[in-house]
This record gives sequence, structure tokens and C-alpha cells, in this order.
Amino acid sequence: MIRLCDSVRLRLVAAAALSVAAALGALLRVAPGLGGRTERLPAALTDTAFWNLVCDLSEPGGSFISDNYVSNEATFQRVIPELKQNTTPGGVYLGVGPDQNFTYIAALEPKMAFIIDIRRQNMLLHLMYKALIELSSDRAEFLSRLFSRRRPAGVEHAATVRALLDAYAVAVPDDTLFARNVRFVSDHLVEHHGFALSSGDLTEIAHVQRAFFEAGPELRYAYPHRWFPSFADLMLETDDRGGLHGYLSTDEAFRRLKRLETANLVVPVIGDFAGRKAIRAVGRYLRAHAATVSVFYTSNVEFYLFESAGWKTFFENVAWLPLDDYSVFVRAHFGTGPRAPSGPAGARSVTQLDSMKAAIGAYDEGRIRSYADVIGRSLQSSSRSNAEAATDAK
Repeated sequence: MIRLCDSVRLRLVAAAALSVAAALGALLRVAPGLGGRTERLPAALTDTAFWNLVCDLSEPGGSFISDNYVSNEATFQRVIPELKQNTTPGGVYLGVGPDQNFTYIAALEPKMAFIIDIRRQNMLLHLMYKALIELSSDRAEFLSRLFSRRRPAGVEHAATVRALLDAYAVAVPDDTLFARNVRFVSDHLVEHHGFALSSGDLTEIAHVQRAFFEAGPELRYAYPHRWFPSFADLMLETDDRGGLHGYLSTDEAFRRLKRLETANLVVPVIGDFAGRKAIRAVGRYLRAHAATVSVFYTSNVEFYLFESAGWKTFFENVAWLPLDDYSVFVRAHFGTGPRAPSGPAGARSVTQLDSMKAAIGAYDEGRIRSYADVIGRSLQSSSRSNAEAATDAK
């Protein structure tokens, strides 16, 4: 079995890693290839290499105000056409949170993806998804395993995502199937892949599976509060032109995600955006493999970082990442403050883009001092993009 990777070990490693990083940080930032031959990103990772990467990049787990099994952002697909048009193909995707990342990954087809989240639970959630995706031959089987409901009769291989979700919305939860799916996920991760998950980890994964079992496609960010979009709602969201990009929108989208998962190239990392290890460690790994970040989906994490001085550390961390002129932040903005012009009526969130290089430059020049400054930058970027898109359409 692959080496143990748990919170106790992480606390010990993190203490040593931080002291080493402090001594070598400046050197590594300006000379990323130092200490070994630069190699390209792998076409696939072995199970051992994948698990070592999860452990080596991660920090001790932290906490958040609630469980976060599905997104609460109804507009996250609206920026996908612009991302597909402007980002560099074959880049690296960074993200945070649950499965909305899969939609960005399936649409943008990065060479590798890292999901960085402060909660250990999120890493375990992504391992659950990894097992379910790898075990499933198509979208219908995936939903059957996710919700522990028998595959409805008459569900065709090429069914629309709406037809799939409607069928599973009325399917009956099956306790026997749930127990079997819990066992299959555990066996796949521990026996097939050899990941050294603790009994507590497996209990937490089973707890997450039960949430999907009990709520089915109606599972929400803070179930059962109905003002948040459900799993089904999020799968049916579109871009501004009505296009579907969700990872369950077509079998091909699901297969693109499955290929990356099966190659061990979607790496969940336990990391605080305001910590001094995870993001920087990802940056060192990417620089050592001559790779560039194309997209960094941050959700609304920066809102929480501005409640303390953590936002400064975050921007300093981002400066360690290898970027190009097309590298972009994807941000979600909630509340009653300024909204992007394309924000849909009644939406609780707006999804916005911002140049990562320009944002770092603004931070270095002292032009970012508040969360309003960050959102203002994103609004300006979104407005410019909308104007360019309108000109192109004429």
C-alpha cells in the first residue's frame, strides 16, 4: 500500500517544509529549474506518483462554515465560451471546491488539473468522484452510482442531460445499492489504487455518499435550503447563448473528464489560499515541468481572505505560479454590490474573469487594497470582454 498521507503526518511535514521554503523561496521563484532536469507534464501518473503528489503538495486541513458537496453558483458556465476562445490549449487548470471544476475541465481540456481546497473533506469528495467516474462506463451509470438508484429503464446511452436527471429524480433510493456503492468506492481507492486512506477517511467518504443518496439530484449547497441551485439545476445551467458545457451534458464531455481522472491527472490538494505551502508547491511542480497555468477558478474565496490579511499572502502565492498573458482568474461574486453587465436577473452570483498577470501587477503597485478593488478589476475585465464579443458578433 502507498504511504500514509493524513493530517498528523501533514502537520509534521508542513512544519519542516515551511522552514525550508523560507530559506529557498526566493531562489526557487527566480530559478524554477534549479536542482534537476526540466521535464514536460506526464501523460499519466502512476498511483504512487499521484498519491505522493497529493501528500507532498498538501497542507494540514482547515475548516469552512458548511459542508460543500455542490456549488452554489448558478452562473459559472457563462464564461466558458470566452475561456475556450482565449486560454492557451494544453495548459494547467487550478480550482477550488466540488464538481463545478469538472465542467471547466471537460470544456477547457487542460493537460492537468489541481483542485486546492482548505478542507480535507473536499479532497475526499474528489477521491469519491474519481472512483465513481472510473467505475462508470457512461453518464447514466455514473448517476446510478452517485445517487444509489437503479438505472431507470429506457435511459439511452445518448440521452440528453435533462432526460437523465428527470429519470433519476423519480428513481427510488436503494439501500442495498448504497451499501454496495460504499464498498465499491472504498475497494477501488484502497485495493485498486492502493491509496492509504484511514478508517476515518473512508467513514467521511461514506458520509458524503449518503448525502447524495438521501437528496439525489435535489442535493444543494446547504440542503434543503431551496434558494440555492440543486445538483440538477447546475447540470442544466448554460452559457449566455444557451450552450450546455456541463461534464454531464454529453457522453463525450464525460469521457474527456474520465480520461483525465483515469490518468491520475486531476489532483486534489489540501491547501489554504493564504497558506505558504500548497499553491507555491504547485507552482514549483509546474515550473519544473515547463507548464503554465491557464485558468485559476477561485470561486469567492478572496471574499473570505479579505476578512484578514490573508489576501496579501494569496497574491504573493499566485506570483509563484507560471503564467502567460492569457492566464485568467475565474471569480464568483455574491451579494448586492456591483455586478457584471451580463449578470442574469435574479441571480445570486456573477461569474467574472480577470487577467492573472495584470492582477499581480496591480497588487505589486498597491492598487489592490480591498475586495471591492478585486471585484472592480473583474467587472472591468468582463465589460471589456463583453464589448469585444459584441463587436465580433456584428
